[in-house]
Amino acid sequence: MASLGSDEWRAICDKFTNAQNLTDVESRNDPENDPFRSKYKARELLREIYCSLKNFEAGEGEEDGGAETSEQRAPEPPVDGQREDGFGEGFSGDSPAGLRAAKLGAVEYYLGVNHVDTEELSAGQEHLMNCMKQLGRCRVTSENVSLFIHVRNQLGILWAGRDETETAQGFLETAESIYQRYMKEDGSPPTDMTEYFTSEEKLLTHQERTKRFELAYTHTMYYLAQVYKNLGETERAATYCHTTLQRQLQLNQFSPMEWALNAATLSQYYITKGRYMEGRHCLSAATVISGLAGEVPSEAVAQESETESDRREQLRQKRAEIARCWIKYCLNLLQDSKKLLEDNIGELDTDRQEELKRARRQEEEDEEKGRKSALLFGSEDTFDSIASLEEKVCCLFPLDFTEARCVFLVGQNYVKQAKEYFQMDGYVTDHIEILQDHSALFRGLAFFEEDLERRCKMHKRRVDMLEPICNDLNAQYYLLIRRQLMFELAEIYNEMMDLKLTLANRQADTQSLDNHTIKKFNSLCSASAKYFQMFLDSLCSPEGKFPEHLEEEVLRPALVARFRVARLHSRLISSLPSTQLDNLNKSLENYKYVAEYCETHPEAAAAVETELELSKEMVGLLPLKINRIKAKMATNN
Repeated sequence: MASLGSDEWRAICDKFTNAQNLTDVESRNDPENDPFRSKYKARELLREIYCSLKNFEAGEGEEDGGAETSEQRAPEPPVDGQREDGFGEGFSGDSPAGLRAAKLGAVEYYLGVNHVDTEELSAGQEHLMNCMKQLGRCRVTSENVSLFIHVRNQLGILWAGRDETETAQGFLETAESIYQRYMKEDGSPPTDMTEYFTSEEKLLTHQERTKRFELAYTHTMYYLAQVYKNLGETERAATYCHTTLQRQLQLNQFSPMEWALNAATLSQYYITKGRYMEGRHCLSAATVISGLAGEVPSEAVAQESETESDRREQLRQKRAEIARCWIKYCLNLLQDSKKLLEDNIGELDTDRQEELKRARRQEEEDEEKGRKSALLFGSEDTFDSIASLEEKVCCLFPLDFTEARCVFLVGQNYVKQAKEYFQMDGYVTDHIEILQDHSALFRGLAFFEEDLERRCKMHKRRVDMLEPICNDLNAQYYLLIRRQLMFELAEIYNEMMDLKLTLANRQADTQSLDNHTIKKFNSLCSASAKYFQMFLDSLCSPEGKFPEHLEEEVLRPALVARFRVARLHSRLISSLPSTQLDNLNKSLENYKYVAEYCETHPEAAAAVETELELSKEMVGLLPLKINRIKAKMATNN
């Protein structure tokens, strides 16, 4: 287009450079009361460039004797722009007509982005579609492929922002297929859009062209990951997210903390799918890459600026969030291992344990093969650091106490890190969730502990952690959290009670339990019943009336709590017949409630099948036991 006249062409190039500077640099300093001032100035320059190009095109058409011939004329593209690709008919990208179309299309593209940035979405869409029409007259070549992909990326973002996910998907998948076919059939470093308006001495190097082109495709991958997530295609979304993160590292185009948080979030998907090797890799990479953001500035810095204060706060928060993802990794690994190893009463199945230990060698070989075939994160600078961190925590299911303890200690270390930021003062909900996870880590470890005394002490640690919080929380503002804590504390005390009884029975039969053991057993039994009853009381109206109809979210917990209260009262040990009678009557009352509620609400039965069956059985048996005690009391009187 140098035939436009070197002075005229230089003026166009200067206007384009100024428009880019206004958009990318000057706009950051625009005042709050005129936030788009620089963008509006850039828009005027882009319009002037467009008019100059159109005037030249019209003039050239007259010199050539009018409009294009039928041989030159390219077909109009579909209005929605979602053609299979741009490799069919049309002008060659390096022909004069093809280059004119690309340059006009590029100005339309930049005008489209400009309008979207200033929140004028309809006008933005119109300009982007005009760009598509210009490109629709051309075949994909190295001169225009970058613009083909960029405009579809922008339209994908635009439609996704309107919740038109499938329309966005069409544009982005087309961009993906254009990139893949271009790389297969050509692969040379393509012209960047900025080079349409750059003098020859300022053209980009092949290396810089490649980097910009690959970054555009990385954005396609990123936006497709979001689209697939919104369409519920989680596995596909995870694959695209993983690829995006790896490409960002390779191109060295990422913000360390944002990248790390995305990798940590991706780890949670892998964990839920039982893919612990990939989950561990994502978390190790997240930890290493977050370190590239630098040290957290000290609070002791005198006269710290607001920006520095915000940065310190963000670094601390995001690293604490990554620590929480590590906690979930360790917790899920322990819980999934427990599911593999427990028998039908929730105890460790030693035969299964030995069987899995024998299969461990094959698992380790499979893990090594998996690592070799997986898409691993890292560059030369970070790869070793990531691998080193991975070695500190296993990704295979722990099969005994020693292995489980290693996982537990890693999780506990991250609990400490997370709590340093998410403190009770200011982050009540987050702090309590971390405590609940810490409690669950102890529970996971306790499963592997063969020494019942030590197992009991682990559960006591859980009580010490949760009980003060539960009792101090404001019942009005934190009702749901308190309910969770009440239920968990009730279950912990119940577990401790069973352990104490098992220990006592190993030493002697129930008839000869000493007073100290009976007192301890009854204390644990009463504590469990107390917290289950507190949970049930929290469901009552302000007048203290228990609801006639239980909402779905509390249906099972409420009926289980009633069942457990019944069972606990029947297990309290007393030598006094009157106390025995009181306990059994309370027990019968709660068993009856479960049976009668399910009778009047048949849909509830499916939620508590086992508890309902036992409740019905006890409603039949307990009156006989109660009558025997009454008869005995009457005889003694």
